Amino acid sequence: MFNIVLHQPQIAPNTGNIIRLCANTGATLHLIKPLGFSMSDKKVRRAGLDYHDISSLVLHESLEEFLQSALRKPIFAFSTQGQTNMFHSHFVKNSFLIFGSETHGLPKSFLANLKPENSLRIPMVKTSRCLNLSNAVAIGVFEAWRQIAFEGST
Repeated sequence: MFNIVLHQPQIAPNTGNIIRLCANTGATLHLIKPLGFSMSDKKVRRAGLDYHDISSLVLHESLEEFLQSALRKPIFAFSTQGQTNMFHSHFVKNSFLIFGSETHGLPKSFLANLKPENSLRIPMVKTSRCLNLSNAVAIGVFEAWRQIAFEGST
């Protein structure tokens, strides 16, 4: 399916919500350290409900380590600084959808090395700053999944 990547997430309930989202969409969740919370935090557990046992989770020590593991696979970065409207993008199965932390986003050096078509933004009104991380991930994964005709769904 798809791979959801969170770069240094800070808010436990957001990650818990995304664990639940990944379980329900068949996505694998990748977390890039450092995390702003412990995975045993009760807020992560509460938001993820009982989905922790049926979701796939991979921890990475750094962005560099993650990038080595994702060689030759499409990576789409979501950022308010993205160059391409995400709805004009063409997702393929097994792509990596990477999102930055709630407080800092993705590193500018990482974004600068992406092709414009892989640097995505979610459309918002001009006066908006950003979306909640778990909402942004939901929008991204459901659009990607829609593009492959919801393969694997009921």
